[in-house]
Amino acid sequence: MDRLLVTGGAGFVGSHVAEHFANRGWKVVALDNLSRAQTLPTADKRLSTVRYNWRYLEGISGVKLVRGDIRNSPLVSRLVKDADAVIHTAAQVAVTSSLEDPRLDFEVNALGTLNVLEAARKSNRKPPVVYCSTNKVYGDNVNRIRVSRRKSRYEFADTRYRRGIPEVFPIDLSEHTPYGCSKLAGDLYCQDYGRRGVVRTGIFRMSCIYGTRQFGNEDQGWVAHFLLSGLRKKPVTVYGDGLQVRDLLWAPELVEAYERFLGRSPVPGGEVFNVGGGPQHTSSLCELMAWQEEQGMRPKAAWEDWRPGDQKVYISDVRKASEMLGWRPRTGPESGFAQFIRWAEDEART
Repeated sequence: MDRLLVTGGAGFVGSHVAEHFANRGWKVVALDNLSRAQTLPTADKRLSTVRYNWRYLEGISGVKLVRGDIRNSPLVSRLVKDADAVIHTAAQVAVTSSLEDPRLDFEVNALGTLNVLEAARKSNRKPPVVYCSTNKVYGDNVNRIRVSRRKSRYEFADTRYRRGIPEVFPIDLSEHTPYGCSKLAGDLYCQDYGRRGVVRTGIFRMSCIYGTRQFGNEDQGWVAHFLLSGLRKKPVTVYGDGLQVRDLLWAPELVEAYERFLGRSPVPGGEVFNVGGGPQHTSSLCELMAWQEEQGMRPKAAWEDWRPGDQKVYISDVRKASEMLGWRPRTGPESGFAQFIRWAEDEART
């Protein structure tokens, strides 16, 4: 394999994927429609998340940028035809946006994924497809697990989940939100194509991914949103009570999991992996803000009611990825927070 297509290549995860594989000698095509035009919280209001990463990738040797949409089936087919592997990161990523426009959410997340799979199925190269799924596919079923309230966080009270949520956790008879439904549709299509042997697929249900070149907001990327807000002395809104917990995974380590999957011989099909920081690398909102306070950069917070689809605790059981791919998360939250702040401070000086 030496030719990689990254859909959503100008996004946070996609840009890390493109850079990583290009540095490994792959010829990378990064496809993005640059639709995520949120303004960065910097002095230069002309910048946006995707445009920042788009310009960043222009400086990476081995990356070719293509502006286009995964809903454009002929374009996707043309690009996939020349690829030895596809990492499909393109998506509508916000629960709130899915509630406002569920049709757009479905077309991007479900139909866009089907376009990628069909293109891979018809390609003579038979490229494996990595699908970026989400912990939201488990929906509100996660909130049915008993939790205990501690001083700064919730934790699972049911000892069956002391290692986190496994891939076999139920997805049925649960509220999901349109975003959870559309991502689950893509997830299931990838499982089906893989299990039938028509496309080799790896489904990675991601927890909280964070890292450099991430410009989060209230809808997505909460770690970056809180860290940047504190650094720039901007207020934040905490939805719920701030005790909700996620496992945190440093972005380059997520990309390593993709690489290990594609490096399997033969590449398996239809495999599902929960990927996150696991039970060793977790944080609540309150704990993140406490760390910020220690650094003298805690943002002023307003408190609002819980939002639809929020889970009080979500922690990935990463044992399958560890055992099957020889992969494990390594970066602890405080180390990751500090690395992020150093990058953000350097960025502010440029």
